[in-house]
Parts: sequence; C-alpha cells; structure tokens
Amino acid sequence: MFKKLLAGLFGGGDDRPKGAAAAEPVEYKGYLIVSEPADQGGQYRVSGWIRKPLTAEGEGGEMLEHRFERSDMVPGREACDQLMVSKAQRFIDEVGDEMFTPR
Repeated sequence: MFKKLLAGLFGGGDDRPKGAAAAEPVEYKGYLIVSEPADQGGQYRVSGWIRKPLTAEGEGGEMLEHRFERSDMVPGREACDQLMVSKAQRFIDEVGDEMFTPR
C-alpha cells in the first residue's frame, strides 16, 4: 500500500500513459513516419517518430530520428494514426532536415 502511495505521488504506477504498438512506417519524401500513440484511458495522444535513413538504401543502416509529440487526443487508434501522418507530413514540409539539428 505504501509503495502504491509513493508511486502515485511521484508519477509511477499504472496511471501513466501507455504507448500503443507502433504502426507500419509511412514513407514521405524520403522520411519514415511511425505512429506510436500513447493510450490514455481510451483516447490516443498523437505521437511517434520521424526517421530519415542516412544512406540511400536505408535498410539496416543508421537513421536520424525525431520524436514527434502533439497534444491532440483522438478516440480511435486508426484515426490517431492518420492524424499523426498528416501532421508529420506538414511538419516535414515546414521544417525538413532542421528537425534533426540539436537545439
């Protein structure tokens, strides 16, 4: 019981958002968009990865990665995946490779 109380006070426990399994990557202008929404009590938060292979082949090679998190909540997983892809495409169009530059 004491452990559960401490976990609740300090952010541990079962109430944290759980990540859903990653969707199949979607290729867009040489980038890979991977939806990996956080399941938050029946709603899904738009989140995932934008990756870009360092080599032209891309298979098994090194990748640049950018964690893509948004505050949008969607009731269905499929709708969340679609929203993730459309927001990531817009982000890629606006920012491009600058997303991989450390701040």
